[in-house]
Amino acid sequence: MYLADDKRYEKLPYVRCGKSGLKLPLVSLGLWHNFGSNGVYDLMQQMCYTAFDAGITHFDLANNYGPGIGAAESNFGRILRDGLGIYRDELIISTKAGYRMWPGPYGEWGSRKYLAASLDQSLKRMGLDYVDLFYHHRPDPETPLEETMTALDQIVRSGKALYVGISNYNQEQTRQAAKLLKSLGTPLLINQRRYSLLDRKIETDGTKQLAAANGVGIIAFSPLAQGLLSDRYLAGVPEDSRIRTDGRFLKETALTPETLQRIRSLNDLARARGQTLAQMALAWIVRDGEVTSVLVGVSRPEQILDNTAIAQSPPFTAEEIEKIERIVS
Repeated sequence: MYLADDKRYEKLPYVRCGKSGLKLPLVSLGLWHNFGSNGVYDLMQQMCYTAFDAGITHFDLANNYGPGIGAAESNFGRILRDGLGIYRDELIISTKAGYRMWPGPYGEWGSRKYLAASLDQSLKRMGLDYVDLFYHHRPDPETPLEETMTALDQIVRSGKALYVGISNYNQEQTRQAAKLLKSLGTPLLINQRRYSLLDRKIETDGTKQLAAANGVGIIAFSPLAQGLLSDRYLAGVPEDSRIRTDGRFLKETALTPETLQRIRSLNDLARARGQTLAQMALAWIVRDGEVTSVLVGVSRPEQILDNTAIAQSPPFTAEEIEKIERIVS
């Protein structure tokens, strides 16, 4: 029987999400990769237990996470039933809807029909009565935003989600979504966006600044640029790397000589700070307090402990920030 570490809440800071009453751990666990039908159940279970023991209370999913759509939710549901679920009231469980899940015109995007049906399916897969956070996963260019936001509002009022968020929304879309949800009485909690040292669009398009000014949380996904911001590729491409085994999200063409030189220079700076490159890259994301939490994806329990070590990260000096800017610019 799984019993959580009694000292789990001494290991990570918990950051208030925007102007809400909810706090998220500085590091959250994303189940985008490695929790699908190709995963080993015992390893998945151990990663979740290790995360919770390390102070990670937030487990982030989506209806299409796998591989095998719905597979990550089904596996996480089994992990809850097999032990983690006794701590349900200590967990923040999030899921999303927006990408294609079933055939026909009602199986994706942002209609009220799709969002309601998708959440019902997600709850069944996980064996839950509600999720803590439900996201619209991507903007819908055809469905009126009013319909999508009203659907999110009604999902909260139904008790099937406690909070709602958006993902992959740019600055203007975030502004409009926040305004609509505020008028409905269900504030926008958070926007989930891609953000890393190698992908700073959230800064250049103004979303990060807008969120901070309007009391909306930000949670960053792909903070290590699919593994580029680690020591994984410093000496070439390993045969068992994701580039070789699954080229959907990271392709070998991304490893240009210029990118490799940036990674090596960043690695030198991280070592001078007494950190791994991954630890420095994660710490950089949360450096200014405007990002609530950083989502990490892992394939081994040890990686979780490496990532949560950023709680003891030394602050960046002005000189280090300047060096980083020169390297990545």
